[in-house]
This record gives sequence, structure tokens and C-alpha cells, in this order.
Amino acid sequence: MISAHEALARLREGNRRFVADVGRRPRVSGGRRIELTLDQNPLAIVLGCSDARVPAEIVFDQGLGDLFVIRVAGNIVAPSQVGSVEFAASRFGTRLVVVLGHTQCGAILATIEELRQPADHQSRNLSSIVDRVRPSVEGLLRTDLRHDPDALVREAVRSNVRASVDHLRHGSAILEQLGQSDGLMIVGAEYSLETGVVEFLD
Repeated sequence: MISAHEALARLREGNRRFVADVGRRPRVSGGRRIELTLDQNPLAIVLGCSDARVPAEIVFDQGLGDLFVIRVAGNIVAPSQVGSVEFAASRFGTRLVVVLGHTQCGAILATIEELRQPADHQSRNLSSIVDRVRPSVEGLLRTDLRHDPDALVREAVRSNVRASVDHLRHGSAILEQLGQSDGLMIVGAEYSLETGVVEFLD
């Protein structure tokens, strides 16, 4: 089993390769695909945004079977996401969970717009995403950040990542137990669309 700290070091190194444009995209051969039909042993679980510009395997320069990726708009945590993280951590012994947000997140922008001027005909499904992001943004709109749209979005993205990390750390008895007894680590991170750099927030 790969420790959380070793997995984190591998992700940092992979992102450095990606940013330097010297990515190896290791282990993507047909042989690797066949090898994975019997089992998988991902080094990290990544709960990321479904934004097409933020594919975790590419920005961390990882190959087939290296990451267990869960993608949803706004990298929100709902019961199905918690269950997916529990499944991978319990079944595969994966000891690192990364909540990966990103700059200019559309779900954050939609939430800010909704809080400033509620939409009359927003779908119930989109509302379910906005409602999960809302607590991360509401408090910020009561600060001076409301006068600086760019700073507001930047801080809202990070606040939303931290809220998702907190939910995973304290909203699941299984994950909490794995953290206390088996070294499971849950961290937040932000991917910069502009630079390609992943900044770990914890």
C-alpha cells in the first residue's frame, strides 16, 4: 500500500512534469490495460470538477489505474461522492484523497450569480449543485470581497474546496475512522487554468 505522503509526493512531481511540458503519461499501454482487468491499486482518490479543462490524470501526469477519479461540477460533496470515496478507500486501501478545485470555476460563478439575482427558471438539478456550493459563498458576499469580482471568485473557489474537504473528513464515519487508524489523508487543492500548477491548500 502506498502511504498518503508518498502518493502526495508523486502527484506533486507529476504536476511539475505537466507544467514543464515533459509529461511521461506513464503506463497507458495495452499491456497495462490488460494487467488492470484483474485488480486496481490507485495511489490517490481525486474528487474534482467535471470541467473539461481539468482532467486529473493529465494534470498529475498519471497513467491507467493510477487515480480513482470522481468528477462533478463544482467538486461538490453529495452522498454519492462520499460513497465513492468510501468505496475506494476501503476496497483498494488508497490513503490519499484530493479535492481538486480550479480557478474560474463555472459552478462557483453560477452560485454567485444566483445569490445576487435568483433565476426564475433554474432547473432542480442545477439548483442541487448551486445549493451545495452556496454555504461557501454566502458569507463572502457579506465582506468587502463583494466589491472585487475576481478576488471574490478566487476566495469562493478555495472556500468551496475547504468545505468539501471538511465534509469528507467529518461527514463519514468510515473516512474518519480510516484517518484515525490507517493514515487516510484528505487534502484540498486548486488547479490554475492559467499556469497548470496545482497548489495544495493544506
